Amino acid sequence: MKISYRWLTEWADTDLAADEVAERFTLAGLEVDSVEPVAPPLDGVVVGEIVTVEPHPDADRLRVCTVRGDSEERTIVCGAPNARVGLKAPLATLGTKLPGGMKIKPAKLRGVASAGMLCSEPELGLGEDSSGLMELPADAPVGESLTDYLGLDDCVLEIDLTPNRADCLSVRGLARELGAIDGCVVHSPAMEAVEAESERSVEIELQSPEDCPRYIGRVIEGINPQAATPTWMVEKLRRSGIRSLGPIVDVTNYVLLELGQPMHAFDLSRITGGIRVRRAGKGERITLLDGQEVEPDEDMLLIADHEKPLALGGVMGGLDSAVGESTSDILLESAWFNPVVISGRARRLGLATESAHRFERGVDPQLQHTAVERATALILDIAGGRAGPVIEKRLDEYLPETAPVRLRLNRLNRVLGSELEGDEVAGILGRLDMNVKRDGDDFVVRAPSARRDIEIEADLIEEVARIYGYDRLPSQRPGGRLSLRVPAETQLPERFLREQLAARGYQQVMTWSFVGLDQLEKLGLHEGAQPLANPLSRDMAVLRTSLLPGVIEVAGRNLRRQHDTFRLFECGACFTAGESGFDERQRLGLLMTGSVRAEHFSESARAIDFFDLKGEIEHLLERNAVAGPVQFRRCERDWLHPGQSAELIIDGQSAGWLGQLHPALEKELDLDQAVFVAELDIASISQSNLPAHHDTGRFPAIRRDLAVVVADKHAAAELLETLHKEVGDLLEKTVIFDQYRGKGIESGCRSLAIGLIFRHVSRTLKDSEVDDLIDRLVARLEERFDAKLRG
Repeated sequence: MKISYRWLTEWADTDLAADEVAERFTLAGLEVDSVEPVAPPLDGVVVGEIVTVEPHPDADRLRVCTVRGDSEERTIVCGAPNARVGLKAPLATLGTKLPGGMKIKPAKLRGVASAGMLCSEPELGLGEDSSGLMELPADAPVGESLTDYLGLDDCVLEIDLTPNRADCLSVRGLARELGAIDGCVVHSPAMEAVEAESERSVEIELQSPEDCPRYIGRVIEGINPQAATPTWMVEKLRRSGIRSLGPIVDVTNYVLLELGQPMHAFDLSRITGGIRVRRAGKGERITLLDGQEVEPDEDMLLIADHEKPLALGGVMGGLDSAVGESTSDILLESAWFNPVVISGRARRLGLATESAHRFERGVDPQLQHTAVERATALILDIAGGRAGPVIEKRLDEYLPETAPVRLRLNRLNRVLGSELEGDEVAGILGRLDMNVKRDGDDFVVRAPSARRDIEIEADLIEEVARIYGYDRLPSQRPGGRLSLRVPAETQLPERFLREQLAARGYQQVMTWSFVGLDQLEKLGLHEGAQPLANPLSRDMAVLRTSLLPGVIEVAGRNLRRQHDTFRLFECGACFTAGESGFDERQRLGLLMTGSVRAEHFSESARAIDFFDLKGEIEHLLERNAVAGPVQFRRCERDWLHPGQSAELIIDGQSAGWLGQLHPALEKELDLDQAVFVAELDIASISQSNLPAHHDTGRFPAIRRDLAVVVADKHAAAELLETLHKEVGDLLEKTVIFDQYRGKGIESGCRSLAIGLIFRHVSRTLKDSEVDDLIDRLVARLEERFDAKLRG
């Protein structure tokens, strides 16, 4: 928020300079980003008046003006189209240096001497209107310094407010803060009620009272559409970053900045019937003030008449009911909208307005009547007219109330490490306009209606601390004993996983935890997705249930840039909402695509396949001695190739999945080559076995090889598991060293060559014993899997 230092001092009688005010605000939690002068130095620029205007003898577009300025009349050649007799405009006298670096010197323009320069807004750094001279009011004193006349010896404070401090989005709120911090007197301009001179009113209906429980309107008839906004108001608006748009709109913007209450003015002649405050209906459309036609969602609030929408409640007015150059009768609106129904609606439509910025953070629910009286008085002073009665509709049961909060003095001093007295604490809270009652050493405090952020005792302790001054609080070392928690030796740090993957050629990526629901639906991962209450955009509307959307998006960008071989990984949280509650887990996502090795003359390139990915995971698990037996089971996932996918099982529990992206999905995502992905539960793969010594065995091992033909539907892991169960500890190791499909093998089957290594821990096995074991194993494989010895 931008605010003029001079405007602030009209409310607070402080002796602090602008830089000192900025420092005090920042120390109190209202961070001031910058303090900038409102205008560059304009020494030598005065108020000038054009006395005569004659055409230039040698140029059709130039005029020769006689201008009265600081001490004498002078001749100035001017090309501005609005130069006319009686006009008062800024005059740069000889020797003046303008902001652009130009120094005013005597000159001849087409043979006519010119002793000075009449200036436009951009030439003085005071605006953007370059269509002509900057016009000053008719009562501007000729010869007075422009800096003194416009009060340009001023600064603008740009304050970065946190969302909970909506009460400071106005001069009134900042003045209250300054009064509490500095202890200076705060006073507001006179805002007396304006008596009604007309009986005209409109009917107001609150059809959605929970969204808008208070709506105030007032008709003003017979305003002068040709009236001009006074210079003092234009300047205050300009210094706050708002352009002057005519007296009625300027007054509503002025009240917004002064009091913090957004207002709107309707052209009364364009309202049919009365005002209805309601939710938008399906298919309704409205053209807003910026010319954009929108179709509001059904959860958005509309201000409508009996026929059509007039405005998007709390966000922006409609073009069809806007005040124009011919408007003579208006309806002023001052309302309180529930922040819940305003929050996020403007961003959803691609809008950012001052009104929505305030309403979604929470406006003072008791401010509407004061604001409409203030706006009425200003409009009558500037544009004339006759005010009607104030029309108010309200339902108190839907209006928020501030509840009393108990503050314990001993608790405050214990938290802050201070020794503050009760009277000092009561004084600080009183300067913040809080109602304070003493109850022994305790305080019962009721915050003003504008302070929606005061709810618990800790909020009051924070208020006392920041107003008293964090820099004044004593510095103490924290008490108590600190105990270091030593992680278990079996717990593998996540950092180890990242380092190992990086050493294997993977690049780490970090993607958003927010994704679009359509992204998850496309992958079949939308079940349990938690929607956000206030999403940044439709593409970031839910919390991710998987790391897959993010890594696929990164892979797609790289493939489109002709990077065809890479490996990615991401460690991050995934979220699922279900009947049992909200679940958050740390997951590891992997992605591989392209060739196994870089192109080289020694061997032909080979594309990455499913077994490369499976091997990477096996290496990771073996490298970290993951606790529990590991299995890979065939599985089906909507997003994976049905013949190249598996589920990782550790100690009987699912620990993740792996496989190739489904070809149809690869085509839909414009991925022009096979992509292999995996997602593992970090907690499951982070539990490792402690290193233990194992005797290699004093007695020799015996190896026998089997080649069995088995149906494709049986996984190799199932065969190996059966072999180990049948023989027990005598079977030390199994290894599949060949797989064959082709001539001599039935369709739908494959030949697996399995190496079996037998060893007894206390004696040498006999060949006959091993032969018996082989017979048992072959029989068992035939019984369970219908496997046959090959050949």
